[in-house]
Amino acid sequence: MSDGHPRPGPTAGDGVPPGPRPWPGGAPGADPSYGQYASYEQHGQYAWNQEPQQYHQAHLPHQHQHPEPVREFHHAPSGWPEENGLPPQAQEFQQPYPTHPGRIQPTYGHQQPQEAHGLQYPYPAQQDFLPLQAHGPQRAQQTQQAYQAYPSHQAAIAEPRVPVGAAEAVAADDPAQSDDEGAAPEAARRARRGRKADPGTSGGRRAARSADETEAGPGPAGGPAGAPTAQQVPRGGRRAARLAGRASPQAQGETEAAPPEQPGRKAARLARGASPQAQAQAQAQGRAARRARGASPQAEGVGQAGAAAAQRRRRAGAEAAAGRGAARRHRWAGLVKVVALCAATAATGMLVLRGNEALAGLAAHTPAVAPPPATGAVPDPGRIVQVVAHPDDDLYFMNPDLRYSISAGHPVASVYLTAGEADGINATPAKGATTAPDKPAYAEARQNGIRAAYAKMATGDRTSAWQRTVVPTKGGGHAEVDVLVAKPQVNLVWLQLREAGHGYADVPDSLHGLWNGKVARLESMLSSGTPVKQRFAYSKDQVVQTLVGVLEQYTPTTVRFQDPTPGRYPDTKQYTDHQDHFYGARFVQMATAAYAKDVKGRPHFAVQNYVGYFNGSLPSALDPQEAKEKLDSLDTYAWLDRQNHCGSNAGCGDLKVSDKPAGNRWTDTVNYARGTGTDWLTSDKDHGLWAFKVLDGQVAVWHRSGPVGPWRGPDLLPGTGMDPGAGAVTLKDGRIAVFGTRTSFGARPADYKREVVYTVQKQPGADGFGEWQSLGTPEAADETWTSDISAPAVSVDGTGQLAAYVRDGAYGLRGRVQQPDGGWGPWEKLGGEDLHGAPVTAIDGAGRRMVLSATSKTVVGWAQPKPGAPLGRVTATGLPDTTLPLTAVGREGGVRLWFRKPGSGNVRTALMTADDGLKVNNMTDLGGLNGFGSVTASGHVLAGRTAGGQLGSEVGPGRPWGRSPLMFVGAPSSTTTGRNMVSLAVVGLDARLYVTSSADAPDAYLAPWQPVGPRNAAP
Repeated sequence: MSDGHPRPGPTAGDGVPPGPRPWPGGAPGADPSYGQYASYEQHGQYAWNQEPQQYHQAHLPHQHQHPEPVREFHHAPSGWPEENGLPPQAQEFQQPYPTHPGRIQPTYGHQQPQEAHGLQYPYPAQQDFLPLQAHGPQRAQQTQQAYQAYPSHQAAIAEPRVPVGAAEAVAADDPAQSDDEGAAPEAARRARRGRKADPGTSGGRRAARSADETEAGPGPAGGPAGAPTAQQVPRGGRRAARLAGRASPQAQGETEAAPPEQPGRKAARLARGASPQAQAQAQAQGRAARRARGASPQAEGVGQAGAAAAQRRRRAGAEAAAGRGAARRHRWAGLVKVVALCAATAATGMLVLRGNEALAGLAAHTPAVAPPPATGAVPDPGRIVQVVAHPDDDLYFMNPDLRYSISAGHPVASVYLTAGEADGINATPAKGATTAPDKPAYAEARQNGIRAAYAKMATGDRTSAWQRTVVPTKGGGHAEVDVLVAKPQVNLVWLQLREAGHGYADVPDSLHGLWNGKVARLESMLSSGTPVKQRFAYSKDQVVQTLVGVLEQYTPTTVRFQDPTPGRYPDTKQYTDHQDHFYGARFVQMATAAYAKDVKGRPHFAVQNYVGYFNGSLPSALDPQEAKEKLDSLDTYAWLDRQNHCGSNAGCGDLKVSDKPAGNRWTDTVNYARGTGTDWLTSDKDHGLWAFKVLDGQVAVWHRSGPVGPWRGPDLLPGTGMDPGAGAVTLKDGRIAVFGTRTSFGARPADYKREVVYTVQKQPGADGFGEWQSLGTPEAADETWTSDISAPAVSVDGTGQLAAYVRDGAYGLRGRVQQPDGGWGPWEKLGGEDLHGAPVTAIDGAGRRMVLSATSKTVVGWAQPKPGAPLGRVTATGLPDTTLPLTAVGREGGVRLWFRKPGSGNVRTALMTADDGLKVNNMTDLGGLNGFGSVTASGHVLAGRTAGGQLGSEVGPGRPWGRSPLMFVGAPSSTTTGRNMVSLAVVGLDARLYVTSSADAPDAYLAPWQPVGPRNAAP
């Protein structure tokens, strides 16, 4: 964004001078391609008191991740001179890290082990990392961990676990086991139970250590004497021998005096042949011996009892060994019972949970009240790749999401398409005329500002060190990759292409010109301090392949980029966003489609798009504290203090924006361009649940059959090119219809199109859906309004009539209505002006349809006079300005609307009625945990994004808002299930569905969040 150029339309005139930009040439580079980076694995648990920021410390997660082994580049160029395996330009910037000898890393996906050779990957070598090599086959060794484990917060996500105390319950109820172990010291039993419950858990190990120490008791210095050897103890009894080794000296003397026991199957055969009296005597001797081993050294007569026990053991001989063999069989039987009880308990627990849910949902009068949420396994944080056109677009338009992810320790890689060199003048507008232009130096200064801003967000220190390295790209050029040494999960990738230098003017040497075919190749613009020394140029396909290669390296589960269809201003017809922003986003669109289609063994991924310049014309979405945090990052980037903290002659930030770091109010707000609908979760007549979200450019379906059935999914419906956001509606016959928009690229650049599509369930409750059908678009051509239509708002009125509505590129409302024969009428113009975001629609108690839409100053609406009739005229509601987006649900005889208060994030609501015209009743401020974006509402449950990025919820009027640990993509969704149950769902940053539920009662609580399906790996 803020590249010092005139803003389009009303956002122009922020004091930055316009002007054409000359471009230096460059030679094409080599033709290498990427391999794969690493995925990241969650370690640790949440620690709720670790959040250092301004939000409530009891709620914000700060889960820091340990990265998994880094995946490797492959297909590297063969023509570089090498010295110690590094090209000359890489050696200067590569920082050596000691490797851990003797460890071979696993391979990932289709990758084969390779010999170490060539360009080192920029990550510092650490435990769980592979040093990235660029040349030839590699066999990389696992490297030594160079940073400390980060604390992370505990999440309320339940995973299957063995019930605590199951082993103790079995032991207490097992007569054989209690007979054999009843005389043993209590501490020893605790130790054995700790190991049986979970040998791999810290709790089990602590219990064992505690028991060992307790059993040892006070004794003479120098430790126990005469502990039995392995040969003296039958197989399976060595742990008991070690415990006995810490017993009192008197009890040890008894063990010393005993002859070696006869182990194994022969002892068992002797036991089976012994007389009942001998067996009873052997068992009694065993109990006496164990009592003696656990006796206190202070007890009188222990030595005599030990000697007598030893004599009896010598007389018993093989019978005593046989008795212990029988006891071992009892213990094995007890262990089998433990395992069986654990499995039964887990199954019973799931049945009870789902049974309670079903009963609560179907109960007519006495809804069950769930207990407060329990804690469980930590959700997968996912991996985030975000792609922007210029340095600072991420700070202006993706924050605070960017800061939330960095603060939570999520792996984040930010990719910059252009160098952002602008006119090469790194000065305020007042000093621009007297400052000599230097494009490479200005590009370097902007990079320095970004590095400082990220370092401060991640570590609190803007001077925190970065490691800068050059890597080959899949498109045939080279990229700079910067790794934050203190937090190596934070990466910056600089592709360094030339920027347009103007927001909307015709500049052939630009991403816009490359997309439209005005130039065959776009040349690089290398910053003055970059380790990339070889110039290159990309064709349109090479840009796409370069981005595909980046996605292959980082295997993201969430991809963030700018709005590919921002629209034009109605009066001037200028773009509402910088042309680099939305044509860069179109390159990313094409790359994600190719990545989803061609790359196998990757995880699912979701997409989030962001509004750009036009944010300055909309109400502020952030509360003052969030806006201040966002501005702080821009202050760092703008280099306000002019101190040379980075040690660069180019400068440590972008002075063009230093007079006004907030831009055109861009630091006061953030808005998602797509995926804001809250109607993607729905229920069916059998109380089953259906969820629909877009993953990998296809609509993913999750389904739970009935109120207690198992979940399945995600299953991807056939058909690609789906944009973020899908909405579901139940038709008159009980089938579910899913609506969304689809982008197609076409053979020519002008063929780019975004259209409304839908699919219908084949039968009510069935898993199958029909083919996608197109409703087209009200836009005549992409060039007219940049294909700027909203997601469709869909509803079925009281007569069963289905209708779909969109905001068009001219900021008015358009609609299509389904006819009785199943066909559709044309796109009708329904009026309205200055509409923004997506409209919403719902049905009131009389079966009448209402449609509502936000403007920059208020909310306007349309209503049917009766079911089946056309919509009435657009009507002003008189509501104050609201942030985007809106949520509407039919209830209380009307349609209730939810929205947020500008500059606050508080949730507001108003009831809309259509009797005698559209009216507003009783607007109420419900408070909340600040935040921004969509609010979902069903029954007594309200939920939405909070300050900090997690999901917040209110489960009853007047009750305090709670905060979950979940960070998520797009909007939450909720629905009522049965007569008295509410279900709530989000898709996390790991592209995984999470669901919870609650009885629809004033004093109810949300159940623990449940992830659906396995952790997100390969599709």
